[in-house]
Amino acid sequence: MNSNDMLAGLLAQASAQGGDLVTLRAVVEEASELGAQRMLARIGLDDETALQDMGELRELLRAWRDAKSSARRAVVSWIVRGALALLLLGLTVRLGATELLR
Repeated sequence: MNSNDMLAGLLAQASAQGGDLVTLRAVVEEASELGAQRMLARIGLDDETALQDMGELRELLRAWRDAKSSARRAVVSWIVRGALALLLLGLTVRLGATELLR
């Protein structure tokens, strides 16, 4: 059972026991809002600069992902170049063209 189903069930139960559904929904909404505000305060995102901070964090994360991707491409490129160089060297030795290397 997910959270939405559980909440709907609890609201139906409270309503069946005489609770006003509108009031119950208002209580749930206020409690949710208060919980969200507390969590934002705990992680330091409850001030005026929170939106700007989140934008900067997203930019940093995007830059980190781009750097990781570039580094990965560079490593793969060097591995492929090394393998091709070894293949070329092996072909040179196999075909007996080692006099050209001296």
